[in-house]
Parts: sequence; C-alpha cells; structure tokens
Amino acid sequence: MKTLPVEELRELLAAVSSHGDWHLLEIETDLQQTAFLLDEAIEKLGNSFMTVYAHLMEQQAAIQLLADAGKLQVEEVAQLQVFQDNIGQEVNKVVTGMQFQDMTNQLLQRTINRVHGLKMLLQELSSHQFPMSADDEKEEIRQFIRQLNQNFDQGSQHLTGSLRKSVSQQDMATGEIDLF
Repeated sequence: MKTLPVEELRELLAAVSSHGDWHLLEIETDLQQTAFLLDEAIEKLGNSFMTVYAHLMEQQAAIQLLADAGKLQVEEVAQLQVFQDNIGQEVNKVVTGMQFQDMTNQLLQRTINRVHGLKMLLQELSSHQFPMSADDEKEEIRQFIRQLNQNFDQGSQHLTGSLRKSVSQQDMATGEIDLF
C-alpha cells in the first residue's frame, strides 16, 4: 500500500477546508435571508390582523350604537355579540400562532452558530501546520491525523455544549412555550 505524501495530504485537507468553508458561507447567507424574509412576512401579517381586529371593533361600536338606539332586536344583538366573540378568538389564535416566528428565529440563529463552529473546525484542516519529516512520513501522518481528530472532537463538543437544544417563545405576551 502506497503512503500518501505529506504535501498532497495538506493540499487535500486545505481543499476540503476551502470548499467546505465556501458552502458553509452560502448556507449561512441563505439562513440569514430566510430569517429576514420570515421577519418581514410575520410583521406584515401581524399588522394586517391587528388592522382587521381594529375594524371589527369599530364595526362592533357602530352595532352597539344601533342596539342602544333600539334599532336592533335583542336576538340580533346577541347573535352579533357571538360573531364578535368568535372573530376575536380567531384573531387571538392567529396572533398566538405567529409565535412560531420567534422560535423559528431561535432555530435559525442556532443553525447559523453551528455553521460558524463548523467553519472554525474546517479551518483546522487548512491552517494546521504540523511539522513532518520525509523520513518518518507514515508515523507523522498518523500523528497529524490523530491531532486533527482530537481538535475536531474538542471543537465539536464545545460547539454542541454551547448551543441550547430547545427553543422557547419569548416575544409574545400571551404565554411561554418551550419546544424540543
């Protein structure tokens, strides 16, 4: 079995690092754009639902004026109140349901942090300058790879340990939710 020369090994590791870094940069950019689009969409949805709700309250006030003036029957007023209550509950459900944006942003940020951590681990491949002699190339390569594995293990454990496994709703005033 032929031994891989040291210089070619370094070139291979540097190429893996370079290509990995480029792909991770693209992933990071896509994740950041996703977070931006999500924020924009949720903000627009939230504003629209609050506007609908405000118009419903104005409509209810007009109906109440008609009821107070005796222009509506008691049954009609009761039925309109049921409609208002149902619509109000549905709008509240929508607003509460939009809490997923906060939790999704937490997941996206955690994923971006993982990308950063993986980029740092990949930099080990290209920047690791382990001295090797041509006379004992096979043993030096083994030691070099062992050291890289150890560095990867330590970096991976640090990255895994520093990232929270769950996400929680934080921005809405309707309650707390923990997922995962």
